[in-house]
Amino acid sequence: MRLLLVEDDNHVAAALSAVLARHGFTVAHARSGEEALRALVPEADAFGVVLLDLGLPDQDGYEVCGKIRKRTSTPVIMVTARADVRSRIHGLNLGADDYVVKPYDTGELLARIHAVSRRSVPDETSAPAEDGLRLGPVRIELPTRQVSVDGSVVQLTRKEFDLLALLAQRPGVVFRREQIISEVWRTSWEGTGRTLEVHVASLRSKLRMPALIETVRGVGYRLVAPAA
Repeated sequence: MRLLLVEDDNHVAAALSAVLARHGFTVAHARSGEEALRALVPEADAFGVVLLDLGLPDQDGYEVCGKIRKRTSTPVIMVTARADVRSRIHGLNLGADDYVVKPYDTGELLARIHAVSRRSVPDETSAPAEDGLRLGPVRIELPTRQVSVDGSVVQLTRKEFDLLALLAQRPGVVFRREQIISEVWRTSWEGTGRTLEVHVASLRSKLRMPALIETVRGVGYRLVAPAA
C-alpha cells in the first residue's frame, strides 16, 4: 500500500517511515500542507491512506484535511497531540476517517491504517451478501459470527472467526503476520507467532479445506477463494 505521510519534522518522519516500510508500506513524505495537496492531484498515483500531522508550518492541519477531502476520497488519519474531545470531533466533521493521539502505540496505528483502508476499498473478489461474505461453499455471517460450509455450520472460536473474517474481506491479498497479529490479537508480533500458526492450522482442519488459507513463506497468509 502507498501511504502519504504529512509531517514537518524530518526526524519523526524518518523513524515512522522506517517502521511503516518494515510492515510493507511504500511511504511518500510531504513536509507541508502544500506539498501534501500537490501529491494528491487527481492525475497522481493513488495513495491508500493519508497520515496527517496537524502541526504543519504553512497551513492549519484541519484546513488541509478539508482541502484533501474536497479533492479525493482517500482515507485520512489525523495524528496530533490534541487529545480533547472537541478537537477530535472537529477533525472527524471535516472528513477525517480516524484520529490518533500522540504518543501512540505503533501497533494501534498500524491497526487503524489497515482498518480505514479496508473500509475504503470495495472487495470485488467476494460475493457480497446482505449480512455476510460468501466464498464458494463458505459463508461468513458477520452479524451472528457464524460460519458454514455447504450449509453446515462450523463451530469456531472467537479468534478463529476474527482471523477468517479478516482474510476473507480481501481474498488473494497477502496479510503480513504482523498485521494479522495487530488486528486480531491487538498486540505486537513478539511471542504471538506460534499462536497465529496454531489458529491457521485449526481453521484449515475445522473447515476441511486445507488449501483455503495459503502460507506465503516469510510474509504471511492469504485466503484463496474456492470455486463456487
